[in-house]
Amino acid sequence: MWQKLSLRTRLSLLLALVLALGLAVNITRLVLEAAPRVQAEDQSVIRLAREFIETLVVGLNETPDADARLDRIVGDLNRLRHVSITRQDDGAKAAPATSTSGDGGPQSVPAWFEALVHPEKTAVSVPIAINGKPGSLLITSHPDDEMAEIWDGIVTQLQVGSAIAIVLFLITFMVVSRALAPIATLSEAMTRIESGAYDTRVKPDGPPELTDICNKLNHLAGTLGDAVDDKRRLAERVVSLQDVERKEIARELHDEFGPYLFALRAHASALTRIADSSEPNMDSLRKHGGAILEQVNALQQFNRRVLEKLRPAGLTELGLREALGALLRLWGESHPDVVIETAISPDLGERGETADLTIYRTIQEALTNVFRHAGATSVNVSIEPTELSEATGTSRSGALVRVCDNGGGLRPDHRLGLGLTGMRERILALGGTLTVASGEGGVTVEALVPNDLRA
Repeated sequence: MWQKLSLRTRLSLLLALVLALGLAVNITRLVLEAAPRVQAEDQSVIRLAREFIETLVVGLNETPDADARLDRIVGDLNRLRHVSITRQDDGAKAAPATSTSGDGGPQSVPAWFEALVHPEKTAVSVPIAINGKPGSLLITSHPDDEMAEIWDGIVTQLQVGSAIAIVLFLITFMVVSRALAPIATLSEAMTRIESGAYDTRVKPDGPPELTDICNKLNHLAGTLGDAVDDKRRLAERVVSLQDVERKEIARELHDEFGPYLFALRAHASALTRIADSSEPNMDSLRKHGGAILEQVNALQQFNRRVLEKLRPAGLTELGLREALGALLRLWGESHPDVVIETAISPDLGERGETADLTIYRTIQEALTNVFRHAGATSVNVSIEPTELSEATGTSRSGALVRVCDNGGGLRPDHRLGLGLTGMRERILALGGTLTVASGEGGVTVEALVPNDLRA
């Protein structure tokens, strides 16, 4: 039940409960203190009345008409609240006077409250002598008046406290409703973002905590929108690069395979004609056969180059270290004037086929640019394990690939070629990064390549 209530309803119920408990505790305290208050007031009134009477009757016999004077004193004293005074002479007891109050007498109180307080009347006799005749004044307390006043105070406290509690509840409810109003807006914005409306923005409003959440949600929506745009551009770029690679392979096949196949067809036709003649010319046979062998060898070399572009030879069979060693030896043999230094960490561990191919291609493209454009005399290639931080806050193991040369660097207006651009987008798709930094000391290509998830 509680879990199904909204936050505003929960806060409102808690506030109402606190106010009700506070009011109940205060009323309970007043009710429990009622009996001691009535008793204390009763004793205080009796004591004050007795002291007052004893003071007044000291010089009473010196007055011309002591009896009349005493009656006036008794009548005046009976106007006091919570007490009544009667005159008793010669054992004859006068009728008790009724205590009066300014509001017309004590109010009625509930029976349970009267039973709880259980007031008891107190009567005290004060002896006096008028003209030698003994007598007394009977002071009788009336605790009902004090009990009625206490009950009236409890009722007033209950009414005023309830009114204040209701006002506080309404004010707090309005404040809480106002403070939590942005939550509904946040929920609607999240629904729109979930449906793909990444341009959704929420106006920061409410307390600082909700304002901060609104700002972060706006930033998240913008980041998601940028990520989706980057993903779309990346997909378009991948398709474009695939088309470029297909066109390049088609061009090479047309420019390389076509002439070779035409030459093979011509030599094969010549061999057929020679074989059909009555006296075959052995020199011509050997000549055309040798030409065919040369064309086949050229086709085999071209086939290896194409396959090398599509898939490095020996990467799967020999592993990354051996494949890179063969690649670096080929570059070293073709460019003996360039010193190639290699540092491959033995702690790379298992990376996965995709990661190995990406590392190989990155180094291949970087070295191609070095030997074609840099004019360097030294190249340093290094691979070492590293940890990559992901957007979820977790880390993922990978490899740090770095290729540095001491060439002339890049021009300020230089743009990366298709090779490194394709590698950057490939690495980004895998969750890594590729940066190219140029300075006076040459160019540094640095790539963070994450391992395959299944590795």
